[in-house]
Amino acid sequence: MVDFKTENVAQRIGYTKKLMQYFLNPKNAGPMEDATVTSLTGSVACGDMIKLYLKIEDDVIKRATFESYGCAANIATASVMTEMVTGMRVEEARKITFRDVVEELGGVPRIKYHCATLAVQSLQIALDKYEVLAGRKPLDKNFVLRLLRGILDPETDKDLVSAGKVKDVKVDGRRVEITLAMEDGGEAAKVVREDVTQVFEGLNVELVLLFSPPE
Repeated sequence: MVDFKTENVAQRIGYTKKLMQYFLNPKNAGPMEDATVTSLTGSVACGDMIKLYLKIEDDVIKRATFESYGCAANIATASVMTEMVTGMRVEEARKITFRDVVEELGGVPRIKYHCATLAVQSLQIALDKYEVLAGRKPLDKNFVLRLLRGILDPETDKDLVSAGKVKDVKVDGRRVEITLAMEDGGEAAKVVREDVTQVFEGLNVELVLLFSPPE
């Protein structure tokens, strides 16, 4: 078994010492029971996944924690991102890019840039949800599609929207109806159903998820 604590192995992989420290001793790991908002990006079925929890008071991010399923870079980028945003105002946190996360870690292998992108995407979606809850953004079709872009389709490894799996979205007040171009009853549909349900967590909507066989 490879000992990832040895610096020479980490360097051969392209991981910095700081990245490995965050992987081996992640900060802010674990769920938050009193989170103001949560977000879910990625998919366990496809590999990398991040669930982010934010406690926001008076537009200031007081606490941030995460749960991660994935590689060392996935854990490290999510961990360092939660440290970066703690204490920030919402509008300041919105300006964080994946390059900021990469630089904070002293570099990330290019093939792992998607991990930093996933971490920032989880942050942006959580902030979108916060602004919808605050009444600053509408709960509309565009917002729903934004959430669905954070979920990966297990059959293609693309997000549900890019994969063409979202056939229809209807929003009527707090009722959200989503029709997906997937066969119901299979393992992929089960995973997607669970992920979509988690994405809408805390929004107090009536979520109706329909499955329609692909044409």
